[in-house]
Amino acid sequence: MDLRSLRYFVAVAEERNFGRAAVRLHMTQPPLSRAVKQLETDLGAVLLHRSAKGVTLTTAGRALYDEARTLLRQAEQARARVVAAARTTTLTLGTLADSAERAGTRLIAAFRERHPDVQVRVREADLTDPTTGLRAGLVDVALTRTPFDDTGIGSRVLRSDPVGVVLRADDPLAGRDSVQLCDLADRRWFRLPEGTDPVWRAYWNGSAPGGALRDGPVIRTVHECLQAVLWNATIGLAPLGDALPEGLVCVPLADLPPSRLVVAWNTNERNPLVRSFVDLLVTAYRSTARAGSAGGRP
Repeated sequence: MDLRSLRYFVAVAEERNFGRAAVRLHMTQPPLSRAVKQLETDLGAVLLHRSAKGVTLTTAGRALYDEARTLLRQAEQARARVVAAARTTTLTLGTLADSAERAGTRLIAAFRERHPDVQVRVREADLTDPTTGLRAGLVDVALTRTPFDDTGIGSRVLRSDPVGVVLRADDPLAGRDSVQLCDLADRRWFRLPEGTDPVWRAYWNGSAPGGALRDGPVIRTVHECLQAVLWNATIGLAPLGDALPEGLVCVPLADLPPSRLVVAWNTNERNPLVRSFVDLLVTAYRSTARAGSAGGRP
């Protein structure tokens, strides 16, 4: 029994419906149902009466509900105290694999000059969490990509990157100037695991939000995606310009919206270091863009 399982159980108990609870938790229903069932197995007690009309709490469920709410409240208070104690000296930055190096030395120098005593920690997330731990409270600010469910999250766009389809160099489409989604209709795509943000999952699967996902292997990291393309000719997607291993090419995908590199934060965040970091990061990217448009002159 862990805090995540208790949080899932409390959501179902309060919503009286697995579907509504899944929406509240920003996840899909099957993994939520499995998690609650596993909690019942761990405790050796039936917690919910399930019916076509929804769910109701058993006697054991009512007892756990009261205890779970208390534990979750205490855990949140403990987290808040730790964050409050550490936030004056530490800033935790979440990144995705392909954005880890994008902050650059310009930003680092500016932040160090303004906040010489602040320790910056970097947490790299895999592709299953586009908020890189922001929504879970694991990081203070995120350098990530859209689109994803941005409920309760603010962001500033740093750059828009066209997206291409990653193919083996010997693929019949590899020599094209561009392709469209219809050209890839019969191909196998990679997929992200169940429970991944549905907006994010649909975008990188080339599918409409809420629509059927294309069939293919489940991956969690950029490396796993690229290896699936190399070994099994699976379709992958990546921002144009990303470095690729030998034997792979990236062909522009004409009818997929660009992926936006953003800096993101929780809208209820009051840490002044976060606002300072965001301002410095936006300024650093604008300076880089101006230098690029001037032919790379400093």
